Amino acid sequence: MSAFVGKYAEELIKNARYIATPGKGILAADESTGTIGKRLASINVENIESNRQALRELLFTSPNALPYLSGVILFEETLYQKTSDGKPFVEVLQENNVIPGIKVDKGTVELAGTNGETTTQGFDSLGTRCQQYYKAGARFAKWRAVLKIGPNEPSVLSIQQNAQGLARYAIICQENGLVPIVEPEILTDGAHDIKKCAAATEIVLAAVYKALNEQHVLLEGTLLKPNMVTPGSDSPKVTPEVIAEYTVTALRRTVPAAVPGIVFLSGGQSEEEATLNLNAMNRLEVLKPWTLSFSFGRALQQSTLKTWAGKKGNVGKAQEVFLVRCKANSEATLGKYSGGGAGGLASESLFVKGYKY
Repeated sequence: MSAFVGKYAEELIKNARYIATPGKGILAADESTGTIGKRLASINVENIESNRQALRELLFTSPNALPYLSGVILFEETLYQKTSDGKPFVEVLQENNVIPGIKVDKGTVELAGTNGETTTQGFDSLGTRCQQYYKAGARFAKWRAVLKIGPNEPSVLSIQQNAQGLARYAIICQENGLVPIVEPEILTDGAHDIKKCAAATEIVLAAVYKALNEQHVLLEGTLLKPNMVTPGSDSPKVTPEVIAEYTVTALRRTVPAAVPGIVFLSGGQSEEEATLNLNAMNRLEVLKPWTLSFSFGRALQQSTLKTWAGKKGNVGKAQEVFLVRCKANSEATLGKYSGGGAGGLASESLFVKGYKY
């Protein structure tokens, strides 16, 4: 066990285990001001703080939806916001047994010496920021590393740099009481087949866990947020069962059993696709030593956003739509989702080429 996280070890393990409770998952509501601006623009709503606050309030005060969530990832601005009644969002979540989390990275920058590959920034004052976030009630953190598949990508340099970065972020978080979500996202952009994605995923995850071990990260107090193993966005689609088989195989080969939970990103899949794929993984009859759950942003919010359209009068209806998605994904973590948990909106592709936060 890492000597460095001694004073927080028990708390980290308890919180990581709780977030990985079967039947529950994470709402990623940590869009940066720029990214949420794009979401709001899609429904013709101005990107000002009151509108950003209103959208988050709609999500966090959805009656009956919060029991399906164990954590919510917040953006720094959101961590300190309140409901229109003046109650801090952090308290609203805590009272509903949902752990508040925080995005701590500062986005990606191009990695010199590569063909457009990236590394993630945000190490400046990371320890101090983690202390402040812990004081404000956050108990877990998120840091996104981005890799891509190409003729020679992901390159060894990109794999190593991103693995080292994720490990360094993780140990700094743990030293300050935050459970790190380790997120090495391999983008779906490209015409590659599912086998190529599986091979890249295995190589990347193997490098990530080697780095985490070298930097003395307490694995029991972490979560993994990987991509699902899918064909590239310009390739023919395959069934959820095929995606489940390739994804779970890649994880079984690389992710230690000490990790309590794996919370997938949706990576631009439609809401329904992401849920069906998660459900298929949980129905696979092989040994899975970790909980397989979700940490969805777009795949939990898109149809809710469209239903809300920035109008007060639509809040109730939008919250009903949000509840449908939360319940569907909760069922998928148990392998009990029967499909069709929404109308046409849930089937719309959310893929964005070269997706940036």
